[in-house]
This record gives sequence, C-alpha cells and structure tokens, in this order.
Amino acid sequence: MVDEPLYPIAILIDELKNDDIQLRLNSIRRLSTIARALGEERTRKELIPFLSENNDDDDEVLLAMAEELGAFIPYVGGVEYAHVLLPPLETLCTVEETVVRDKAVESLCRIGLQMKERDLVDWFIPLVKRLGAGEWFTARVSACGLFHIAYPSATDLLRAELRSVYNQLCHDDMPMVRRSAASNLGKFAATVEPVHLKTDIMAFFRDLTQDDQDSVRLLAVEGCAALGKLLEPQDCVASILPVIVNFSQDKSWRVRFMVANQLYELCEAVGPEPTRTDLIPAYVRLLRDNEAEVRIAAAGKVTKFCRIVSPQLAMQHILPCVKELSTDSSQHVRAALASVIMGMAPVLGKEATIDQLLPIFLALLKDEFPDVRLNIISKLDQVNQVIGIDLLSQSLLPAIVELAEDRHWRVRLAIIEYIPLLASQLGVDFFDDKLGLLCMHWLGDQVFSIREAAANNLKRLAEEFGPEWACQHIIPQVLEMINNPHYLYRMTILYAISLLASVVGAEVTCQTMLPVVINAAKDRVPNIKFNVAKILQSLIPIVDTSVVEQTIRPCLLELNEDPDVDVRYFATQALQACDQVMST
Repeated sequence: MVDEPLYPIAILIDELKNDDIQLRLNSIRRLSTIARALGEERTRKELIPFLSENNDDDDEVLLAMAEELGAFIPYVGGVEYAHVLLPPLETLCTVEETVVRDKAVESLCRIGLQMKERDLVDWFIPLVKRLGAGEWFTARVSACGLFHIAYPSATDLLRAELRSVYNQLCHDDMPMVRRSAASNLGKFAATVEPVHLKTDIMAFFRDLTQDDQDSVRLLAVEGCAALGKLLEPQDCVASILPVIVNFSQDKSWRVRFMVANQLYELCEAVGPEPTRTDLIPAYVRLLRDNEAEVRIAAAGKVTKFCRIVSPQLAMQHILPCVKELSTDSSQHVRAALASVIMGMAPVLGKEATIDQLLPIFLALLKDEFPDVRLNIISKLDQVNQVIGIDLLSQSLLPAIVELAEDRHWRVRLAIIEYIPLLASQLGVDFFDDKLGLLCMHWLGDQVFSIREAAANNLKRLAEEFGPEWACQHIIPQVLEMINNPHYLYRMTILYAISLLASVVGAEVTCQTMLPVVINAAKDRVPNIKFNVAKILQSLIPIVDTSVVEQTIRPCLLELNEDPDVDVRYFATQALQACDQVMST
C-alpha cells in the first residue's frame, strides 16, 4: 500500500483532537495510515500513549479505536512489542458502553493469541487479574472473556490464582458480572486441565445454575452443552444431567426456553440410556409447557431430537406431543412445528409416516394461518422421498390452489417460488393437468412482484420440463396475452419472452416470439417500446447474425427515430450491441 504524503498525515493527527466527532472518527479509522507515517518507534512511544489517555471520547469513536487496535501488531514492531497495545484496550474494557467493551475484549483476544508465552505471563495475565479485581463492574465483566487466552500460558501457581479470580467473578455482587462469567465458562473450561475441570469448574457451574437471577441461569444452560462435550459420559450424567432436568422445570420460562433450544446437543453428550430415562421426559414436558415461547423452541427442535432417539421412542413419546402441537392455540407454535415436522418422515419410515404423520401434515396444510401452510409446502420433498407423490398429491393440490389465491401477496409470492420444486416432485403430467393454469393466471396478478416472479417461474419450469414442453404448453398461452389492454400486463409478457428465449433456443425464438416483440415496437406506450429495445438487445446473442441484420436492426432503427427520449436512448444502446456483433 502506497504511503500517503506527510501533509495529510499531519491533518489526520490534528483531527484526532478535533471537536467535530465525524473528523475524529475518520481519523481513528485511518490509524494504520498514521502509524505507518510515524514509524514503529514513534507509534509505540507517542501514538499509543495518546490513545490510552484519549478514552473519554464518544462511544462511536471508542468502538472504532477498539476495532483498529486489534489489528495493530504490525504497526508497533510485530509480536515482540504487542504488549504496548494492551494499556489502551484495558482502558476501553472499563467503559460503560457494552459494544465498546465487547470489541475491546475481542481485540485483546486477537492480540493475546499472537503474543509470545513469556509476554503473556509478564503483561497479559496481570491485565486479566487487574480487570478481574476492578472497582467498576464493567472491568470485571470484560475480564471474564479473557481467561481462556491467559490460562494455557500460565504457570501452575498463576493458574490456581486465575481459577480463584474466576470463582470470585462467579459469585460477584453484580448480576452482569455473573452473567458474563456464565456465558464465558464454556470457553474457559476448554483450556482447563481435566482434574480441575471436574472439581473447580464444575463447582463454579453448580453455583451459577443455582443463581437467584434467571438471566444468569439461562446463560448457564448454554454452558451445559459446552461442558457436556468436555466431560466423560459418566461425569456428564453425574454432573450435568440433574441440572438439565431441574432447568427443564425452572420457574422462569426464559430458562426453560434455553433448555428447549439446547436439549438435543446434551443427548449426544450423555449417551442413549440417560436420554431415554431422563431427557425424553424432560423434552415432553417442554413440548407441553404452558408458555408458548417454550413450546415454539421445543417444537422447532422436534426433528433433531427424533434423529437422536430411536424411531420406537419417538413414536411412543414424541409423536403424541406433535399431534397436540399441530392444533396448538398459538399460531407461532404451529408454524415452528410445520417448519420441521417434514424432517420426521425419513426418521419414522414409510408406514409410520402414512399412518401417523400424514394426517398431521394435512391438518397443517389446511391451517388458517398462511405461514403454517407455507412451512409445510416448502419442505414437501422430504416426505415425498419417503411415501411417494401419489398420496401427497391427492391432498396437496387444494392447499396449493388456496395459497395461490391468498389475499396476502407475499403468500402468493412464496407459493410461486415453490412451484418449480413441486413441479419436479409431481412430474409433468400431473403438473399440466392441475397447476399449468395457475402459472398463467399469476402473469395477470395486480402486484408487480407476483407478475415478475411468475415470469421467472415460467423460465424455471421450461428448464425443468424441457424446450419442447415449453413450446407446447407455455409459449402459445404467453403470446396470447400480449394483446391485454393494460400496458403493464403487456410489459410482463415481454419480460417473460426475454426469459424464455434463452431456454427454447434460436429457432423457436425466431419463429414464434421475435415477431411478437417486433410487433410490440408499434405500441402506443413509450414504456413498451423502450422495453422492446432492451429485449431485442438481449436476443442478439441468441439468434443468428442474419436475423439481427434483417429483422432486429431495422426495428431498432425505427425506434431510434421515436419522439420519446428514453425509447431513442435504449434503441441506441441496442444498435451499438448490433454493431459489435456484426463487426466480430
């Protein structure tokens, strides 16, 4: 990177002290430029101390500074001098704004990972201890995120000291500090020796799980999965399993919500037998929880959970809950279930899917809430692989027709986007009989996004079923609609022609579609005419050069004389493309 001249550098340094926040911000974001101009020694001796003192600035400036310093090692002389970056970041770890503190911790971690072991012991570990014993809770909150960097390089004596400091943070008077200790416990535990993991870390964990603040307990739930993966299965069953079972009955719905999200990960950690005896009953309780949010989280994990347990257990314990959830009073619970229930089909097998799941699918397909119906239709391929399309198609079509005419345009848009998937599943014969008319109907929708999606849909169908099918079933019907009295619908047809041309090839384009486009050049509406020019330009690479010369070029020359300036502009663009083709 080329160094900037020194005069602008002087301005940047002055702007670091400017009253205007925007100027200070610009200068901070270009700290690397200033550092390169000053050189490594002056950066260490002048710039970094200045930044350490300049810590009472606006939060936006401090955030930019915290981010820049994380990548500053090359500008202070490499890893040998990385420790000089610690003081300004240590100061930023104590500010009130959470976002700034988090970014400062992130930058300290980046620097710590590159520092030499000796420097970590001399500089980084004392920093962690200072923050951990900080007077303000902000310093102690930040300290929790640094232990996993400091611990591996520490001596045995220092390690014991760091564990002691972390223990104090887990019992801090401020809930925010305990929350930070709970959320960082998994990362710290991953660096601790196995012997201390089973004693000290598990003691910290037990204390956090019994905290009187639900915000601390719910973060401890996240630690369950992380610790479960570090412990041996028998230790996991002894130490983590009872905690999870208690959490699944916690008085705070937010804690139960976290358990519902994490439970399937714990099943992998504890093994099959404890899952069957303890975790399945806990999961069933969560599926039947009295809080809708907990049921939403549990329903969203139903397929993952079924994959972990045996099909027999899934049918015995989980399927009855799924049936209840499919008629849940909360539409959001039903939507969460609909988004994952299809994944149960491969797990349960064909017979159970037909007997047990299919009636639930059909009930959800007729749900009054459109998102529920959409979530089912978007995952149909998973069921089709198990039971075949014949059974599905009998009950599927009424729901599709209903969604295709839904009063919410976004629902209509979503169903259009699923049509190519359905087409590939249903096959060409079924599609022609039942869905072909729908696809044409959408080209005349009142909403532009629907018309545009319908045109793209026709192209994807032509790619799926082949050019011959498109020539027979799509193109004649599309071309009939070019005479629509409203110009916006005529524009949609022109757009559809431009998309289909690339699929059906030069011969069909020249014989059937090009004459329609040329004829549209005589339309009275300028918008149609300049779209004709754009489409003709897109057809130039597809058709033969003789067609360009004899048909397309004369039409464009005519449009180039049009009274409307936009029509002339696009005609000129297209003529230039013609000339390029003719000259090559």
